[in-house]
Amino acid sequence: MAKLWFKFQRYFRRKPVRFFTFLVLYLTAGSLVLLHSGFVGQPAVSQSQASPAGGGPAQGNELPFVGDLHLARGFREGEASSIARRHGPSFKGKDANERAKLGDYGGTWSRALKGRVLREKEEERAKYIGCYLDDTQRRALRGVSFFDYKKMTVFRCQDNCAERGYLYAGLEFGAECYCGHKIQAANVSAAQCDMECKGERGSVCGGANRLSVYRLQLAQESARRYGSAVFRGCFHRPENLSLALPVTAAMPNMSVDKCVDLCTEKEYPLAALAGTACHCGFPTTRFPLHEREEEQLCARKCSAEELESCGTPRHFVVYQTQVQDNRCMDRRFLPAKSKQLIALASFPGAGNTWARHLIELATGFYTGSYYFDGSLYNKGFKGERDHWRSGRTICIKTHESGRKEIEAFDAAILLIRNPYKALMAEFNRKYGGHIGFAAHAHWKGKEWPEFVRNYAPWWATHTLDWLKFGKKVLVVHFEDLKQDLFVQLGRMVRLLGVAVREDRLLCVESQKDGNFKRSGLRKLEYDPYTADMRRSISAYIKTVDAALRGRNLTGVPDDYYPR
Repeated sequence: MAKLWFKFQRYFRRKPVRFFTFLVLYLTAGSLVLLHSGFVGQPAVSQSQASPAGGGPAQGNELPFVGDLHLARGFREGEASSIARRHGPSFKGKDANERAKLGDYGGTWSRALKGRVLREKEEERAKYIGCYLDDTQRRALRGVSFFDYKKMTVFRCQDNCAERGYLYAGLEFGAECYCGHKIQAANVSAAQCDMECKGERGSVCGGANRLSVYRLQLAQESARRYGSAVFRGCFHRPENLSLALPVTAAMPNMSVDKCVDLCTEKEYPLAALAGTACHCGFPTTRFPLHEREEEQLCARKCSAEELESCGTPRHFVVYQTQVQDNRCMDRRFLPAKSKQLIALASFPGAGNTWARHLIELATGFYTGSYYFDGSLYNKGFKGERDHWRSGRTICIKTHESGRKEIEAFDAAILLIRNPYKALMAEFNRKYGGHIGFAAHAHWKGKEWPEFVRNYAPWWATHTLDWLKFGKKVLVVHFEDLKQDLFVQLGRMVRLLGVAVREDRLLCVESQKDGNFKRSGLRKLEYDPYTADMRRSISAYIKTVDAALRGRNLTGVPDDYYPR
């Protein structure tokens, strides 16, 4: 065999023209075979596909995945389920021919056909209806909104609006997605929507103050869900009902779904059930939702539901719908350079990003940062890219604790959190990202003890240094901010030199969860803190508590100590 191969090689080495001739003939023959396979006959359909009893498409046929569905708040689904949700049951194909179109063709021509079928199905599911004006003060689409300045795509926006039951999805500025049940703006020339999507080359995602709007024609049938409506509690009827809750409808067959449905369609974030009447509105000073009543006072069963309560004419059951309260969503840079630099200082893991979200909603101005975090910028914190001394942001995030760094600021909001919770939150961020969790191996390995040994002393020195070197320091405990957001956020806004608007703060309360909220600290099967760790941390807590009380401030909350 070796001798034969050697003779073959020597033959072509002596006659190179023969070699190239042979190569050309071989490639030509292969091309003819491929071309022939693209034209001959229809694709074969297996018996299991052709039979109506086969249960739909063959198991081997994988639906093509169109677009990446990941978004700011973590809406990543499996490929098949994402497509089924977008296109509805009809996407699977009603017969063998339809399935053959989607899955059984081969070669370049078949891929083109497959793409055309997908586009046709997508057009049925989400129809582009035009370019519209948009105003930051009065949005054209007034439902929820999402931002991703790195990966926004048309499909991603459509999916997230459809999943929440909205009829329209609009894209703006290449990276912003808005949802709504009706368009409240004028149509403009299509040429004005001229910005490419940040995550999808060749696709248009609106323009500057211009929305590319799609109608999600099957949204109400395929994705209308109200399980995510938030129960706010039982509340006494407001004094002036027509001003507090401007929309009212009689519903003899009342149910939670019907009332939430009505208020969602009317673009209101609150649905109040009052026996056989449904009221819709915003949280305002006339109906602030701060004084909850005993739920027993609202415990009258709904006429159309056996298990849910629908309230009474005097005590309302209130739900928060999926409609976003846009009264506090507008944000911008300061109109003039600030004469003072105000720090939002905290130990890592103490809720600084969440506090920034609240401040931006409450003031309408962007916050800045001593650092630069691209993931935060991509999620809408536009002040991340500004230099911290630019003077264009309302305050500056910092974890610094050195004297020189502290004295660079004219005032500070010092956010303090229970060290046991803060250390775990920062450990999760370090090893799992902003909203992820550290792996079990990290908790059990050497990383956790080393982390506590290095970071626990810093928790104490950070607070002590800001109390010692800071100018005009406002101390806010993370736990107090969670418990009484309205009052604590008002204190923070006043320090920032912005007039406190109660209606805006009430809006913030209903939009308080930002893009980087973890779904609670993951419950570990064991206590990660050893006895030695607890002794050290308890000593640090006592030191900080004494320093706060020494300045006539409120000491640390009781739950800082382990129980």
